[in-house]
Amino acid sequence: MPRVRTWPQVIDCRKADHQPNSSSFISVDSCKSAEKEVEVVGHTIQPMKARVPLWLKIGWTLWLIVWVPLYWRQYGPANFLFFCDLGNILIGVALWLESSLLFSCAACGLLLFQTLYCIDLIGAVFMHGHFVGATDYMFDPHLSLAVRLLSLFHVMTPPLVVWAIWRLGYDRRGWKLQTVMMWIVVPINYFWRPELDVNWVRGLFFHEQHTIPGSSYLFGYLVIVPLCVYFPTHLFLSWLEEHWHAPTPYPGD
Repeated sequence: MPRVRTWPQVIDCRKADHQPNSSSFISVDSCKSAEKEVEVVGHTIQPMKARVPLWLKIGWTLWLIVWVPLYWRQYGPANFLFFCDLGNILIGVALWLESSLLFSCAACGLLLFQTLYCIDLIGAVFMHGHFVGATDYMFDPHLSLAVRLLSLFHVMTPPLVVWAIWRLGYDRRGWKLQTVMMWIVVPINYFWRPELDVNWVRGLFFHEQHTIPGSSYLFGYLVIVPLCVYFPTHLFLSWLEEHWHAPTPYPGD
């Protein structure tokens, strides 16, 4: 029998059975429909409402409609294999599906790199120096101002995915899905348009490396990134969710 003391929490009606109530918990004895999700607000069981605002879904979709053709014209199709750009489309799908798995996947792949991007941009604006060199193009007067403004999605991504995980929950399969996606995308980047060094598959900071054989670099990339980026991010998000949804103490606990 599910015993609920935090909000929001989804109760599986099909597993709920009749047991005596407890003064410290809310008991769910039965449900008329086993297919409907419910949420507990205070002491009232209500049908689960949309957990992502409609305005956010529509706004992100409209932004994608503007962003995709402008980026395509400026950079070409290969640019959409950057993980940050793929993440925009993934987030769009996740918003409409309200999918914690897709948001968790996006967070594991993007959170660290997009945060570094924000730090680099802040350093460039306020300290006139780039920490990692990720935002040099944002100050290139030869690049369309519209394209540079659209690139500010990098700043919005970290708070958005963190909010979505707070709202929908963290799915611990996310880092594995991100790893599989990376194993598909990175070899494509390596062999298709290698001169663009998309996702740094030929060398860091868009400079092809010649220290080790390219195949060794590629293999190391496929192993090191999941272990050193995705998995630690997974551990951080798991810890964060546990603290967000920690049970509230009740008298007599």
